[in-house]
Amino acid sequence: SITIPNGVKRIGERAFIGCSSLTSITIPNGVKRIDKEAFEKCESLTSITIPNSVTSIDKGAFAFCTPLNIITNPYSVTSIGGGAFRGCSSLNIITIPNSVTSVGKRAFYDCSSLTSITIPNSVTSIGDYAFYGTPWLKAQQEKNPLVIVNGILIDVATASRNPTTPNSVTSIGDCAFDNCTSLTIITIPN
Repeated sequence: SITIPNGVKRIGERAFIGCSSLTSITIPNGVKRIDKEAFEKCESLTSITIPNSVTSIDKGAFAFCTPLNIITNPYSVTSIGGGAFRGCSSLNIITIPNSVTSVGKRAFYDCSSLTSITIPNSVTSIGDYAFYGTPWLKAQQEKNPLVIVNGILIDVATASRNPTTPNSVTSIGDCAFDNCTSLTIITIPN
């Protein structure tokens, strides 16, 4: 168990990477950034409360924290970096706060228990494969093979040979058409 002292403004890159016995951490209000891979592979960490002062969760910050299943997100975070929660296989529910405008590539990649994701309208950018390998994405594909979030077409992999993109789509996400083996024609609206 670690309590980070008051006065710390930033948790540096790879600060706690591979601390496999770390089960709990207290991050004080005042920390503004959680840098790249700060808690990656903390294989005993089950929950994390991110204080309201944090505005950025960087690339791979909590990647492969396999037992992590509770994340308390502050309403000050504006970006969730690429792979931030990648491989958190116990994570099953996530509510992205209204302050977030971008979700990085592979942010929740391979979160194999993630069935519920709340994505607010404030999110205007979603990186490639952000939700790949989640039950949530599979459920969205079953509802509609064109997976659209906030006007962003993020996945077309299960679409038929000739899908028509609805007028509600305002942008096409990176890798949205990856692995579209049966696609022959695509109609993109004005």
